[in-house]
Amino acid sequence: MAEFVRIHEVGPRDGLQNEPGLIGVDRKVALIDLLGTSGLRDIEVGSFVSPKWVPQMADTDQVLARLHPVEGVRYGVLVPNMRGWDGFIAARVPGVTYEVAVFISASEGFSQSNLNCSIATSVERLSPVVQAAQAAGVGVRGYISCVTDCPFDGAVPPEAVARAAAMLRDVAPMPLSLGDTIGKGTPARVTAMLEAVMAEVPVGDLAGHFHDTGGRALANISAALDLGVRAFDSAVGGLGGCPYAPGAPGNVATEAVLELVHGLGFTTGIDVDVIDRAAEMARGMR
Repeated sequence: MAEFVRIHEVGPRDGLQNEPGLIGVDRKVALIDLLGTSGLRDIEVGSFVSPKWVPQMADTDQVLARLHPVEGVRYGVLVPNMRGWDGFIAARVPGVTYEVAVFISASEGFSQSNLNCSIATSVERLSPVVQAAQAAGVGVRGYISCVTDCPFDGAVPPEAVARAAAMLRDVAPMPLSLGDTIGKGTPARVTAMLEAVMAEVPVGDLAGHFHDTGGRALANISAALDLGVRAFDSAVGGLGGCPYAPGAPGNVATEAVLELVHGLGFTTGIDVDVIDRAAEMARGMR
């Protein structure tokens, strides 16, 4: 049987958060509901962050209320602190499977710019969220930003990413998504980074999150596949980037990732025709 690759769709959150114009709840829900019919198992749908800093996500509670959840799909939300956790608890709908995401940076410069604190302090701040999620039976996923390059510090050493991964896994044995936030990674550097992280974390608990800013996202995914990574984040229609990383537009497009992995003989369980329709819808939101 063909090996399975798991796709984490991040367009409705990591994608749309970087769009300049506000997008209505109905349009967001329509996109998420369509994605839910595609065979995707993981869809990131919003975040409970300060609307002052990420206004595009201010209506995540309304999005959760209006979704038509699909059995077997996990709906992910970014929860950076306990205030965000309280917002999630107030908004979650009984019977729906959720996953909360927490995040840190592998570079001190990005941590200070994004979170106004050191990497170590950011881990301390998110620990109560992880503990609360575990107590509530909600899954947790960790994100690490700037795993090859930082817009402020430049190249990030692989050992720094491995240290960041170990710090998160000391909080809880969560799966980790490794983000090439500004899209400067190359296959050789991605390979070196992954080899360092895999000394700390089982490869089955790792996902690649590549931006296509430099046009190398698919090559980097291929490099990760060669090392045994079998989970990847992508955004339908290539939506978004990171509002705190200058020059970082464009997550790798879900439809492009599917073409690559299917062409290499992997299976995903995802209906490409539905994704193509969703990509057209997503591009209309720009």
